[in-house]
Amino acid sequence: MLTSEQIQIIKELQAVGIKNKTLSGEQLALAYQNNWFNLWVPKSLNGLEMSFPEGLDLLEEIAYWDGGLAWTVTLCAGANMFAGFIQPEFAKKLWSDPKICLGGSGRVGGKAIDAGDHYVVSGFWSYATGAPHLTHFTFNAEIIENGELVKDESGQAKYYSFLVPKDDVLIHYDWDTIGLECTASHSFSFQDLKVPKENAFVLDPKYKQSDSALFNIPFMPFAELTLLVNYVGMFKRFLDLCEKYYFEKSKDVNWAEKHSKVRFKQLDQMRSKFEEKVGRVKAYGVELWAYAVAGEEVEESLYKQIGDLSREIAKDVRMDCAEILPLLGIRAAQRENELNIVFRNIFTASQHSLLNVW
Repeated sequence: MLTSEQIQIIKELQAVGIKNKTLSGEQLALAYQNNWFNLWVPKSLNGLEMSFPEGLDLLEEIAYWDGGLAWTVTLCAGANMFAGFIQPEFAKKLWSDPKICLGGSGRVGGKAIDAGDHYVVSGFWSYATGAPHLTHFTFNAEIIENGELVKDESGQAKYYSFLVPKDDVLIHYDWDTIGLECTASHSFSFQDLKVPKENAFVLDPKYKQSDSALFNIPFMPFAELTLLVNYVGMFKRFLDLCEKYYFEKSKDVNWAEKHSKVRFKQLDQMRSKFEEKVGRVKAYGVELWAYAVAGEEVEESLYKQIGDLSREIAKDVRMDCAEILPLLGIRAAQRENELNIVFRNIFTASQHSLLNVW
């Protein structure tokens, strides 16, 4: 799906993003030129509106070459997907900007006081991937009416999703991690911000504002699968780099006699287990997309299968990487070595709460 030229650009720019701890202008230009942030946006709003399986394949391929770039594209494209839940006229206005890029937090980190024709919102949210280049920040906030917390039918606190322009938020430059450095996933906050009611929306297929099949997919399995393919792409790269390293080491007759058979067998077993599980979860994704296209109700069991297997694969990837890394020599301990970069990206990604299980 990626061209050889795109792959070369991605590879050449990876170190720049890591050094700067944010995507470079050239990396952003690549994303804008290919409209990757609008991967899931309707064509009526100048988006790509890719099919779900096709979009997952693209994210996986980008992750194979640069996990940090792929993570940023995934999270920002996932936030731009909110276009399908925003009032159409408002969405049309927002997406008149070809460089629109949403991002923020999926956690409920604030309070929104209903003030009639607007909300007054205060809060603090963490891990807004792509913070320096976002045009709008998204967040969830509980709703307060007449001084009381509004509750839904089940008795839980009611909340809405919101988006606000970048100029309205304070960015806390606190993202300092061992991996995914270029994602610049900083915290943000504001106090007593007036937010128009058209900026509030509900991420639920029942409230979609677009006829695109994409918006028939509930957000949870959408998020699980779009995050998972990042692990898949990065781990494929990690295994390929390990295999390359073993081939080089095998030129040493003593090493080959002592280690070659055991090391290659270990890789083959890990790869076989991994590919079998990935094949199954991708089949679930194709099935989910078929339901979405048909506009049919999905059985809860499919959502559970997607969630459970996604978390199982993410755990396998994390544990397998930790098992292999000590066998790769001092080269893999050098920060600029790609093995080290991919490992750091995988380890950092594995801490995301959505798929992190023990």
